[in-house]
Amino acid sequence: MSKRNTPQRRHTILAMLTEQGEVSVDQLASAFATSEVTIRKDLAALEKNGLLLRRYGGAVPMPQELIGEPAQPVSSHKQAIARAGVERIREHARVIIDSGTTTAAMIPQLGYKPGLVVMTNSLNVANALRDIEHEPVLLMTGGTWDPHSESFQGQVAEQVLRSYDFDQLFIGADGIDLQRGTTTFNELLGLSRVMAEVAREVIVMVESDKVGRKIPNLELPWSSVHTLITDDRLDAQAAEQIKARGISLILAAVQP
Repeated sequence: MSKRNTPQRRHTILAMLTEQGEVSVDQLASAFATSEVTIRKDLAALEKNGLLLRRYGGAVPMPQELIGEPAQPVSSHKQAIARAGVERIREHARVIIDSGTTTAAMIPQLGYKPGLVVMTNSLNVANALRDIEHEPVLLMTGGTWDPHSESFQGQVAEQVLRSYDFDQLFIGADGIDLQRGTTTFNELLGLSRVMAEVAREVIVMVESDKVGRKIPNLELPWSSVHTLITDDRLDAQAAEQIKARGISLILAAVQP
């Protein structure tokens, strides 16, 4: 089995664990012809999702009394948008990934893109990046923790961002105002605008049901946006209005 096929390998690890009752890191590394570092990342990711319990040198099944409610799955439309976003990333690119569920859905697929440098203001994104196959160089903004957006914000974060330049920014939105640009419920707008300033391409990722939402806070004006990735449910008239502003519009189709 190719060691690049991370989802399939992790599925097989769970099957082996069910059959054998426990597995060891060296056993798995030999079985998959991959490194112990890769296997430890696999076990860490599976433990994080509540699928097993790590122990010294390997893993055992998760005790039934510790199994809670499963995490809310990412919608098929967000997954399609995430795939379309990852397709735009070149190997060895320098990218910013903003906080949010749609942008975070990109992370499992980034393991197929070696040599990445990723800046984020999200602890969730940072933790997920540590579990992927080709772990990128990880940069964190630091700053002041904002519990509303579950991300770092503020002047320190802005200063850190301005110390770098990036190929692409991947950012979500609470709404898309067809006249003004992206909108948000969050009052903290400064960091998003700095992210856009230091990236050569700004890619907004939203589900189509957010297009046309009327939210007071303008986050990024259309003049700051280069590409909008949404799903193929988008209304044709809205699509024409977006493209008329010179925005590259990508309609992601859900895989059957």
